[in-house]
Amino acid sequence: MASSSSRGLRALALFLFVVAAFADDPKSKPCNNPFRLVKVNNWVDGEEANTYDGVTARFGSLLPENPENSVKTPAIFSNPVDCCSTSTSQLSDSVALCTRGGCDFTTKAAFAQSGGASAMLLINDEEDLFEMACSNSTGGNISIPVVLITKSAGEAFNKSLASGRKVEVLLYAPPSPLVDFSFAFLWLMAVGTIVCASLWSDITTPKKSGEHYNELFPKESSNVEGAKDVSDKEILNINSMSAVVFIISASVTLVLLFFFMSSWFIWVLVVLFCIAGVEGMHNCIISLTLRKCEYCSQKTVKLPIFGKISIFSLVVFLFCLAFAVFWAATRRESYSWVGQDILGICLMITVLQLGRLPNIKVATVLLCCAFFYDIFWVFISPFIFNESVMVAVARGDKAGGEAIPMLLRFPHFSDPWGGYDMIGFGDIIFPGLLTSFAHRFDKDNKKGALNGYFLWTVLGYGVGLVLTYLALYLMDGNGQPALLYLVPCTLGVVVILGWIRGELKSLWNYGTDSSVSAEPSEV
Repeated sequence: MASSSSRGLRALALFLFVVAAFADDPKSKPCNNPFRLVKVNNWVDGEEANTYDGVTARFGSLLPENPENSVKTPAIFSNPVDCCSTSTSQLSDSVALCTRGGCDFTTKAAFAQSGGASAMLLINDEEDLFEMACSNSTGGNISIPVVLITKSAGEAFNKSLASGRKVEVLLYAPPSPLVDFSFAFLWLMAVGTIVCASLWSDITTPKKSGEHYNELFPKESSNVEGAKDVSDKEILNINSMSAVVFIISASVTLVLLFFFMSSWFIWVLVVLFCIAGVEGMHNCIISLTLRKCEYCSQKTVKLPIFGKISIFSLVVFLFCLAFAVFWAATRRESYSWVGQDILGICLMITVLQLGRLPNIKVATVLLCCAFFYDIFWVFISPFIFNESVMVAVARGDKAGGEAIPMLLRFPHFSDPWGGYDMIGFGDIIFPGLLTSFAHRFDKDNKKGALNGYFLWTVLGYGVGLVLTYLALYLMDGNGQPALLYLVPCTLGVVVILGWIRGELKSLWNYGTDSSVSAEPSEV
């Protein structure tokens, strides 16, 4: 019966599709071209110049996907330049350059086409691109490609043509690949970060690294004989109330960023990111190095204010500081993602060492709150604020397009349009706290890989990231709340496994007995 019903639904869907196709207004079909990004290659007096980006209109003919299938064509400004009347310039076998305003887009294209132009480049009066739709029935009569370019591109063409130089352009619209392998590298970075953070106490020697980490500030630790391990001094157990307060605070911060974000505010975030990144990077380097060379920090130097400082710790600190300053100064360069990812990974590893979930009860409160937080600010906020608050803040729409630094990114090397795959720190830290708990629980209860929870939580996190990417692809690149997929794939896996194994009660109340009540302070 299920099979018959499925066939019936498919037949109904096919019937509705056919009816819709035949019922469509024939005049609207030529105005339903897909919006395509366009490469505008140009040559000035035979020498190759800058390549500009553009976007096609919903009307007109389509451009080839490969430059080999296109031809170089002279570019000429129409006269009048707004293309709102018949041009007195000879446009035959040329690309007509027209400015925005005066009449609708299809009218401009119609006059350019009547003058014999092979294509039209419409120059926007701003530094952005928008979608050009049909404004009247004449759109169906346009048989030349129509492309919108930015103000700066138009100014460059105007400068060359005004000086009497010959300008030629070549237009093509290369598609983005269906699968970009940058996601695989971002996946490895995210999964690797939570695995390293969870196993950090096994990878390093916490006591020795902890004794020397704070030697930049010896006044705070010199009076403590036999300094405690960093995990004993600084780790804070998260409780249910603090989890809820944290999500509320994050929401308030997000709204403030949405309304007040500007270029100067981005600089504040950059400075804060650099300070935290330097501390995280310093901690990671010191911890890893002192595990192999515990005597590296024995040589000290006395400095004003700071007093006695380990030379090794000071050198590492200065290196980390220089690294962060270099990244901040070059953060707009194409290679800046490397420095941002290094600082970010070190920061998240350190954060996951300082914060701790005591049990699944608190994990459920925190991750469920984060789950609804992500969904609300991505999917529901557009109904209140007219756009997705989370996406707008992440992209830096109100800060000149500069994204906030609190995310990992990896460039699209195989995409002709460039861009980055990105994942926010919260999408790593929240599941990472649960993964760290799973590792501690397995270790304390002497569980193996298969009968424990750590391995399955890591696998669930990896699967959740894949589902996030698939949703991003299916939704045509629209922002997705990653925790919508990550929380069920991590917390859900632990809860289901605990229930099947009869250990859910132990996981739920873990760490509440008196034997662990004296552990790190609770926040």
